[in-house]
Amino acid sequence: MDVVLVSEQEILELKKFVCELNAIENGVVIVEGKRDSTALRKLGFTGKVLEFHRFTGMIDFADSVSKHERLIILFDRDKKGRTLTGKTIQLLQRRTKVDLSFKRKLRIITKGKIMFIEQLVSYESYLV
Repeated sequence: MDVVLVSEQEILELKKFVCELNAIENGVVIVEGKRDSTALRKLGFTGKVLEFHRFTGMIDFADSVSKHERLIILFDRDKKGRTLTGKTIQLLQRRTKVDLSFKRKLRIITKGKIMFIEQLVSYESYLV
C-alpha cells in the first residue's frame, strides 16, 4: 500500500468523524464489503455496519436495510461505488433517510486521498 502522508489536522478530524459516527442512534453504516467494515472497526467505529456484498442483490439489500431509520452510505468513490450510491438513493430515498454527509466529510478530511473505505486502515496507527 502507498504511504500516505498524514497531517495532524486529518488525524484530529478523523477522530471526530469516528466519534460522530459512533454517536448516531437508530442508524446503520453501509459499506461495500468486509475489508471496508474491518477498516472502520480498526479506526474505532463501534456501531452497526452492513456490507452490501452480503445481500443477494439490490432488491434484497433495499428491502433489508429500509427498516433502519437512517442509512449512512460509505461506498467507495470509484465508478462502482458511485453507481451503488445512485441506485441506493433511487431505491431507498422514499423509504428511509439516506445520509451521504459522512461520505462527503471523509473526502474533505482526507483531501480526496482515500478512494476506497478499506484504505482507512492506513490511519489506524495514528488513531489508536
